[in-house]
Amino acid sequence: MERKEYSAGAVKHSFWFMEFRNEVKLLAEGKGFEEIRELCKTENIFASATPDRAVQTFNTVSARIKALGDSFYPVFLEGDIATQKLFALSAMMVYDTLFFDFVYEVIREKMIIGNNEYSQSDLNIFFKDKQLQSEKMAGWSEATLGKLSRNYKTYLYEAGLTDKGREVRRIFKPILEPDMERWLKDNGMEQIVKALSGVR
Repeated sequence: MERKEYSAGAVKHSFWFMEFRNEVKLLAEGKGFEEIRELCKTENIFASATPDRAVQTFNTVSARIKALGDSFYPVFLEGDIATQKLFALSAMMVYDTLFFDFVYEVIREKMIIGNNEYSQSDLNIFFKDKQLQSEKMAGWSEATLGKLSRNYKTYLYEAGLTDKGREVRRIFKPILEPDMERWLKDNGMEQIVKALSGVR
């Protein structure tokens, strides 16, 4: 799995599960990314508030899909909603190395030691550690880190990995469908399996 430079792009992004699902369906039916981009502009298929938001949503969702490649389409489409949400989360983790590191280093570690909850302080410690390791991140503002924290919490909640607790959030260890787990391992994404399963 390729590691990318840390990015704060997630401050502008949502989980966008329905958009991800709809785009994978269209791609599996034979439409190309450019055709789907045009549908976003002309028919607002993602029901975006503005044309600019439609393009931004399309660009981000497409980049996440491309991060997994196209061989996951049939496994995704045959899976239940829980599996599809885990695929969408996996795509986000491959696309965004900082988010992957948070899930792998914080959420996975919590599951390994049997601590099934996390709080804002876990996010604060994670970001502080990363700022010490990354000159780029050291320059990020508190507002940026606060927005990333909120979005990371939302991603995990919408993927079904946590509840929506105010102070502390419970972690629900997902059960990976065998077909999904096999696909991830066969495609060099064993670290995603470990991150989601809470194993060493």
